[in-house]
Parts: sequence; C-alpha cells; structure tokens
Amino acid sequence: MKIHKEGRNIVIYTFITLLLLNRILFGLAHNSLWFYLILLLSIGFFLLILNFFRCPKRVFNDNQEGTIVAPADGTVVVTEEVTENEYLQEKRLQVSIFMSLFNAHVNWVPCTGKVVFTSHQNGRFWAAYLPKSSTENERSTIVIERDNGERILVRQIAGAMAKRITTYVKQGHDCHINQQLGFIKFGSRVDIFLPLHAKVEVKLGDNTKGNQTVIARL
Repeated sequence: MKIHKEGRNIVIYTFITLLLLNRILFGLAHNSLWFYLILLLSIGFFLLILNFFRCPKRVFNDNQEGTIVAPADGTVVVTEEVTENEYLQEKRLQVSIFMSLFNAHVNWVPCTGKVVFTSHQNGRFWAAYLPKSSTENERSTIVIERDNGERILVRQIAGAMAKRITTYVKQGHDCHINQQLGFIKFGSRVDIFLPLHAKVEVKLGDNTKGNQTVIARL
C-alpha cells in the first residue's frame, strides 16, 4: 500500500511514538491485561492512520468527454439545486461527497479543462456533513473551464477534525481527469457545482470512489 506524501511524516512519527509507548509498557507491565489492551488499541489506531493516508493508484479508462468523475471517496450527502454565491453567482446543481475517517482523503480533478480561478477562505470547523459547512467552514475553491466554456466549481471543505487543506492545481494551468486535485487531512467534504442541464448519476447515500465513479454527464 502506497502512503500519500501528505501523510508520510505523520505515519513515521505515529509508528515511532506507539512503538516507544508499548516498549515502555512492556517493560513495566507486560503480564498485565492493560498492556495487551493498549497494544491492540495501538495497532488499530496505526492501521486507521495507514488507511487514511493511503494513496490508491487509479486510472479512469472510460470516455472522458462530458464526464464528471467523483473528486473523492465518500458518501453523497447533497444532490440539489442551489444558488452558488461566492463565485458563479447563479443557480447550479450541487453534489457533495462526505469523507469519513475511514476514507482515503486524496482529491481528484473531476473533469479536463483549464483552472481559471482558485481561492482559499478561512472559516469554522463545523462537522463536514452539515449543510452550513459549505459556506462557513475553511475551504478552497477551484473553478475549471472546459473546452466549450462551461465552468465547473469544486470546493474542498474542512471538517470538524480537518486542520489543513492542500490544493495542487494552480490558476492558469491545465488540469485533467486522473490528476490529483489536492488533499484534506482528516474528516472533510468536497462540493461540486454543475450546470443545471447536467445529468446527475448518483443519489443521496451512494458511495463514491474518487477518479472512478461517474457522478454526472454533461
């Protein structure tokens, strides 16, 4: 399993800390039930960290024309028509994917085009599954313009435990499906705002796989 570059140091430091902790406990009370309980909890916690920072290798091999691919692993928590007021200033179809601690947190570019706008806003850290997190939480906004001029807005949103949003794509650069968009550390969500004529292919409660699941067609 490949570990994402955003988590390599955290994985190493966590392993060393847990190893030292359990070595000390072994010396003090290796015959105690508490030692084995803490050892099991340590193993479980380390496996959770490994799972969170895993970097799956994925290639989208289907037709990319007019296809919007899921930007993240997670669960669809919003599919509705809204007014996007921060940049587009118009009605859009919003699809939101909530990432739990058990999902890989790498984000993917949902469509091929040119990055025409990026911004980062500081904010609160409400639970990412709440609707108000989309406008009140710390977030990064990316707007991708397709070849036909249509603009797709993607928003990385910090959750209650997320303390760092990383965005790799830059304004003025081309981007494409199969490219990493960024990374959000710990529970979070990604919103995507589509044209009203888009045909949404997912529904509430569906599980998505980043760079694999088709969430809409234009």
